[in-house]
Order: sequence, then structure tokens, then C-alpha cells
Amino acid sequence: MKTLILYCRAGFEGECAAEIQAQAAQAGMAGYCRAVAGNAYVEFAVYDGDAAELLRRVPFAGLIFARQMFAARRVEALPPTDRIGPLLAALGEVAVGEVWVETADTNAAKELQVLCRKLATPLTAELRRRGWLREGGAGLPRLHVFFLDTATAWIGWSLPENSAPWYMGIPRLKFPAGAPSRSTLKLEEALLTFLDAGARERRLQPAMRAVDLGAAPGGWTWQLVQRHLRVVAVDNGPMDQALLDSGLVEHRREDGFRYKPAKAVDWMVCDMVEQPVRIARLVADWLAQGWCRECIFNLKLPMKKRYLEVQHCAEIIDERLAKAGLRYTLRFKQLYHDREEVTGHLALLPDHR
Repeated sequence: MKTLILYCRAGFEGECAAEIQAQAAQAGMAGYCRAVAGNAYVEFAVYDGDAAELLRRVPFAGLIFARQMFAARRVEALPPTDRIGPLLAALGEVAVGEVWVETADTNAAKELQVLCRKLATPLTAELRRRGWLREGGAGLPRLHVFFLDTATAWIGWSLPENSAPWYMGIPRLKFPAGAPSRSTLKLEEALLTFLDAGARERRLQPAMRAVDLGAAPGGWTWQLVQRHLRVVAVDNGPMDQALLDSGLVEHRREDGFRYKPAKAVDWMVCDMVEQPVRIARLVADWLAQGWCRECIFNLKLPMKKRYLEVQHCAEIIDERLAKAGLRYTLRFKQLYHDREEVTGHLALLPDHR
């Protein structure tokens, strides 16, 4: 397989392409990208070597704009009477642990979702009949069939330990009836993306303390209260009354950039509409000053040079925390529930907590 397929948000193909180009070069594998604005995916063709090797070398968790990645080959002229035969012939005999039949996350591709659903069951049955599907098998790759149209698809595989765990790279989250705003889904997805189940249990314990900067009306605060954290919600705007009635929320009508906690808290979260560099300096200061141990924050990106803007913000945070002599982890991801923005996660390493 000579091509790596990466799903992304429609309109961010250029950023996704620039990022995988840089990551591939860092991994020592040259290639070139094919990306069409609005298609919601990017192709990276490897010059020499196998895309499967690149799949192993590029850490998916470090990619900002990619929702999913897998090594694949293209299959064309699929006959409507038998798409499965040519697809499996192109794949070759390989043991897989799971099967996903997908399409792009665009309005134009929605019609193909019907085909994907119809094909998934007989394809899975045929793989099982051939002995190629070993459900629950540890360490086995995941099969992806990515339809571009009814007669054209990419078929290949991802590594479950180095890819998104969700179909089409999209977590299916339901808007909670009691949440005061849809922004609550961003923090829920961020916690699923940046923390595994064990980390969520350890680092989001009842009675821990958090600060939510720019909290009103309380979508992010709601997620923390559901986990029984005590939250200081900082915003000049009004908060949802049910959150205030929970007994776990203190509302401070202050500017989020001026607020300073009386004592250190476990978490700071921030979803303020502000220039990305100001938010980067803010979250770096919170850790450097010892005001929190961990934070999740959003960067509202400009219309142009968005990848460069994220890199610049990372440099600001790195420089500030290096001066403070702190060891930490920093990740960015454009979440499904983000729009013209990315979400960041910054945490002190255990020896600094």
C-alpha cells in the first residue's frame, strides 16, 4: 500500500495535508499530498516504501487535524452486482479484528452512507467465512473501506492502538437534556480524546476543584459538575440557575484574564472567544504560577495560516513552562464538536503535581 488516508473536517484539508507532510518528513519518509477543499479527507502518497510503515511511525495522538488515518489502496470500477469480490482481491489475505465501511463527513457523501450500511453486513460475513475476521483478536488491524462514490473506494487498515477508536473518527455523543449549551459536547469529547478511562477516573474525582474561565451559561461547568467537581465559574454573564443550585458552583462575575484563584485547583478549563496567543499565554501562566495542574482550552483560529497559528501557540506555552522548569504534556486536536477552532490539553507530569 502506497497511500495514507486521513479524514478531517471539511475546509481543513490544507492544514491536515501540511501536518502529515511535516510528520512524514520527520519520520524519514518522503511523499506528496493530494487534497481537495471540501472533500474532508487527504491522501498522502509515499514515494519509496510502504504506507503501512508510515502508519507505524507517525503517532496519531500527535496529529491535530486528522480524525482518522489508515494505509490503503484505491479500487475503481466496482460493479454494482459484486463490490465485495474486487475489494477483497485488492486487500489480499489479511487477518483483521474489526470492519468499518465509511464515507467522508460531507453533505455530498451522505447518500453513500446508505450503501455503506448495506454493504457492511455481507462484507463482514464474507470476511468471517474466509477466516480473515477474528473479532476480539488482540493486536489485529482494523479494516477500513472508504467509499468515494458507488464505484470507487479506498480499502486498507489502521492500527487500533494508533488511530481513532470511533467509526469515521467521530464520537457519537448525545446532547444532555440538562446541559445549558451545546458547547458541553466539546468538553465531553475532549475528555474522551485526551484521557483514557483510567486517567478520567483518577484525575476527575469527586470533590476535586476546578475553575471555568468564560463559563457562562455553563456548558463546560456542567460536565465538571456531573463528575462532582467543585467549580468556580468565572464570567460576567449569567450562569444556568440549575448549576448554581447544585451547591457545587460558585459564580464569580469577573474577567477571566484577571481572575486569580485564592489557592491552587486541580483543573482549569477555558472556552473564551479571544485571540489564540492570548489564550496560550493565559493557560501557560496558570501552570507556571502553580494555579492548576491540568487544563483544557480552546483556540479560536484565524481564517488563514491556521496550522501555523497552533504551532505558534505551542511555542508560547513551551517557552513559558521551560522558564518555569516544569515538565508537562501538551496536545492539540480539532475535535468533531469544534468548528473554526482546536482544543488543547496541557498537564503537568506526575512528578510536578
